[in-house]
Amino acid sequence: MNEIKKIRHPEKINKQDNISPPKPNWLRVKAPLGKIFDETKVLLDDLNITTVCEEASCPNIGNCWSKKHATMMIMGDTCTRACAFCNVATGKPKKLDLSEPIRVAKSVARLKLSHVVITSVDRDDLIDGGANHFVNTINDIRHLSPNTSIEILTPDFLRKKGALEKVINAKPDVFNHNLETVPRLYPTVRPGARYFHSLNLLAKVKVVDPNIFTKSGIMVGLGESQNEIYQVMDDMRSANIDFLTIGQYLQPTIKHHKVEKFVNPDEFDLYKKVALSKGFLLVSSSPLTRSSFHATEDFEKLKKIRINQLNN
Repeated sequence: MNEIKKIRHPEKINKQDNISPPKPNWLRVKAPLGKIFDETKVLLDDLNITTVCEEASCPNIGNCWSKKHATMMIMGDTCTRACAFCNVATGKPKKLDLSEPIRVAKSVARLKLSHVVITSVDRDDLIDGGANHFVNTINDIRHLSPNTSIEILTPDFLRKKGALEKVINAKPDVFNHNLETVPRLYPTVRPGARYFHSLNLLAKVKVVDPNIFTKSGIMVGLGESQNEIYQVMDDMRSANIDFLTIGQYLQPTIKHHKVEKFVNPDEFDLYKKVALSKGFLLVSSSPLTRSSFHATEDFEKLKKIRINQLNN
């Protein structure tokens, strides 16, 4: 009997089709291939590691995996949210796999990563939103790879009292949580989240532990205005966020939010200049920028910038 294929987005089946304009030339990427890419895939498959690179259909997978860089996604492959932009499967998740943190740590050790990004699905079904699972993953990586710096990209832990503090106390090197879009678009793009809750979460990280670098990102091309983007930048700086990423939204399927605009690379350059003038330590702004793209190199830049600030 053939296995019934799981529907990734059951909540979107009856939604109308959203037709986006054709992709411009600057968004063309090479198909993933090569010996190192294949080796990375085999290693991750061997340890049964889920990656956001695959689940979210990241356009940079070929570039990253060819350098043995992969963003691990913990707590399963099914999200309890149904954001209009995301290709991660939605529905009722399975129970937490308690062996996952050590398997992720083993994959980090085998890949010999100097820096690793750990993200997750949203798990609103868990009492702590999965905070303890993040802590266990961080601790296991530190045990097997003590010299590896750890960057986490977390859910918002909405209505999960004490969850954020647990994760902060595990002392990741970089704490990332994406605002994703401007406040006006939250009801349609990110309906399960709250803009100011996400902003306050990042502000609290800095209050509890000022030594942790904080990072957040937004997508453009969803229908936002330039002034709205500048306001988000100001809001982020008021929360003392160190690192901003800005990338082009790409529609995963015709049932997802449509691309309202493909932003020209020159406009991304403008956003970078404006953001740096507002006080961010580091800004990555380009059509193919994603939260974990070039994360290893960016972490080294952040450390150097901080050292220079302390010496001046």
